[in-house]
Amino acid sequence: MSAGWRTLLLRIGDRCPEYAGSADHKEHIETCYGVLCREYEHSKDAIFEFFLQCADQLPHKIPFFGVLIGLINLENEDFAKDIVNTTHANLLDALHNENRDRIRILLRFLCGLMCSKVVLPNSIIETFETLLSSAATILDEETGNPSWQPCADFYVYCILASLPWGGSELFEQVPDEFERVLVGIQSYISIRRHFDDIAFSVFETDEGNSPNKKDFIEDLWERIQVLSRNGWKVKSVPKPHLSFEAQLVAGVSHRFSPISCPPPTISQSSSEIVKGQEKHEADLKYPQRLRRLHIFPTNKAENMQPVDRFVVEECILDVLLFFNGCRKECAFYLVSLPVPFRYEYLMAETIFSQLLLLPNPPFRPIYYTLVIIDLCKALPGAFPSVVVGAVHALFERISNMDMECRTRLILWFSHHLSNFQFIWPWQEWAYVKDLPKWAPQRVFVQEVLEREIRLSYFDKIKQSIEDAAELEELLPPKAGPNFRYHSDEGKESTDGHRLSKELVGMVRGKKTVRDIILWVEEQIIPANGAKFALDVVSQTLLDIGSKSFTHLITVLERYNQIISKLCPNEEMQLLLMDEVSAYWKNSTQMIAITIDRMMVYRLISNLAIVKWVFSPANVDQFHVSDRPWEILRNAVSKTYNRIYDLRKEIQTLRKGLQAAKEASEKANRELEEAKSIIEIVDGQPVPVEKPGRLKRLQTRADTMKEEEVTTEESLEAKDALLVRGLEESKELLRLLFKSFVDVLTERLPPISADGEVPNLRAGDPNVNSAASAPEATMDIDNENGADNDSQLNGQNTKVGHNVGELEQWCLCTLGYLKSFSRQYATEIWSHMSMLDQEVFVGDIHPLIRKAAFSGLCRPTSEGSHL
Repeated sequence: MSAGWRTLLLRIGDRCPEYAGSADHKEHIETCYGVLCREYEHSKDAIFEFFLQCADQLPHKIPFFGVLIGLINLENEDFAKDIVNTTHANLLDALHNENRDRIRILLRFLCGLMCSKVVLPNSIIETFETLLSSAATILDEETGNPSWQPCADFYVYCILASLPWGGSELFEQVPDEFERVLVGIQSYISIRRHFDDIAFSVFETDEGNSPNKKDFIEDLWERIQVLSRNGWKVKSVPKPHLSFEAQLVAGVSHRFSPISCPPPTISQSSSEIVKGQEKHEADLKYPQRLRRLHIFPTNKAENMQPVDRFVVEECILDVLLFFNGCRKECAFYLVSLPVPFRYEYLMAETIFSQLLLLPNPPFRPIYYTLVIIDLCKALPGAFPSVVVGAVHALFERISNMDMECRTRLILWFSHHLSNFQFIWPWQEWAYVKDLPKWAPQRVFVQEVLEREIRLSYFDKIKQSIEDAAELEELLPPKAGPNFRYHSDEGKESTDGHRLSKELVGMVRGKKTVRDIILWVEEQIIPANGAKFALDVVSQTLLDIGSKSFTHLITVLERYNQIISKLCPNEEMQLLLMDEVSAYWKNSTQMIAITIDRMMVYRLISNLAIVKWVFSPANVDQFHVSDRPWEILRNAVSKTYNRIYDLRKEIQTLRKGLQAAKEASEKANRELEEAKSIIEIVDGQPVPVEKPGRLKRLQTRADTMKEEEVTTEESLEAKDALLVRGLEESKELLRLLFKSFVDVLTERLPPISADGEVPNLRAGDPNVNSAASAPEATMDIDNENGADNDSQLNGQNTKVGHNVGELEQWCLCTLGYLKSFSRQYATEIWSHMSMLDQEVFVGDIHPLIRKAAFSGLCRPTSEGSHL
């Protein structure tokens, strides 16, 4: 059957039933080639397309596809030539459309074809030199734009990334030309600007003691140099062509035509802000694919050569990329990469590096959660213990972890445990109860337990930590409303209780919103004032909607006009949020949901939310709870999501308006043509067309014109909303950063007389470590012969916490400042002139400037310790 060869192509290199469970790659290729030969005559086009598709989406199997194409090339040169020509066209298209993944994979595919004698080695050299030349041009101040170095780095990265797949063959067949390419890469490395990605590091480190002094390109170049010194021997890349070399050498090698790269983007201005915007745009288009996360100590992780680690990381990332919609297939391919060694630890580090990648992971965090769950099920004897070890290792360093990464880790870990009956050795972390309430490890455990309760219920989570009863102190209060006018309290005689009861009766009696507003204005406000009216109405409506999320939405939809009438300004909106917080004081989740929904219904503005989050009561919680930050994140995210949605709608409407104008013009043209055809009857001009058709044409023309006008009016309305939204977002950024600057300026330690910036991580001698707390050991399988007490990167585990409360508050707040500036860098850069003039002006503390600017990758002259 025709499906047979497709399955064999997909599963080649895997130990699977299609190949009778065999792991012999030569046998796989012979079997698959035999089937392809039989099917070739009546499935040639399908085989051609499927080969290209497989090479594109299963790039870790390119060596096998290359050999198969090489064998077909022996019998049918045109087939292989068409593959080469199509690959050339696809590469040109990918370069000019900036399709990064396709460029990288097509270069690897070319190396695979070259190894199987399908492509001439000199053609590969020409392609590499074209990319190198373009990269050098981009860095040139006169002919290029150094702000776009990420694009130049990407071209060089693509060359370096393909060398493990074809470097040995290039070295053997065209050594002089290949050496010229390597010299060109060395020259490029020497002229490029070193990229300091400390703002995108998962762990906060002092700049001078950064563990990763080399950036990604420099590190990869060093790995390739080691590979070169080792004779280009790579264990992680299959070499099936060696088994067929005697046959393949008889084939005709085809020339790969020269390529061209798009011209560099020339800078339009020499201003620092414009250059910063250009660099940010370049970073968005050409982001660093991987920021390596070393979780395990070297004596725990698999022992492999530097380039083998890179190759396996690339293969893991490729599988995550192409199977993001098929989690089961993703797990299957992740555990069956064609490499001759174990890689569970490296796989865990790579997946966690993607989950915690800054500024954003390539896919939604839930995807990585599901992949980790499926891997635990696919490798039950190995991967769960690796995940446990990773969590322990990350937990030990949580105090140095970036605030955004810490939040992601909390969300992932709570969700992960919810899929495994919330089972975890909590007794190993029981010591955190004795740490200060602001200690990051204690806050981490507290937030994980709170998130678990959201995914389950209080009693279930309390039961899950019964082996560490000390941690019950970190559980949030049992969720439930705190209704101020509850009838059981025996206070019905007060005005509040009486009015609340009356309002409940009006709601149950289906009174109209207008009737209730009149009742509030006549019965409550004159006697008790607007604030008391807001108290009674908001508490009562919240209580009516407290049974479920659906009840809350229903209440807000039906009665939002009442709340809107009582909250015409920011002062009243701040009071409304106080009422929400008081009513749901035992449920962080419901506070966040209620305020979020109120913002959706425009009962509360985003500016009011920012002011409320930065009110004294909430500021004091910045370092001990995620509650205020969750609310702030939701507000800022929803603001920019609205703008994003409006832009999409406007784009759609513009296309619709253009189509409507064309349809209207066509209808009018048909009508005029019908009217213009006349004949003379009794000396008078009379239309030839029948009156009925003319009427239909007139009706259609009128309808098309009406549709055009309607679409134009909708576009104008959306444009007005966008202008308003952009103005709101500008004011939001100004207020947000001004609030950060104000609260941090009040609390940050001053600069010393000699200008030394305070080191917030230096520790407070007055803070005692937890006494006699047990060490947290990593529960990892002992495959490498290392003992279970080995510490992360040779460091000792810190059980206590020696940073004072004020310093920890400053660290957390600065961390969130950096997180917001990094997350919304695109929007911030467009308003940077305003922020420089109104916020980052005057004697701003160097730590504030550094946190805000590092998130934007904007240089700052001040050195400091975060």
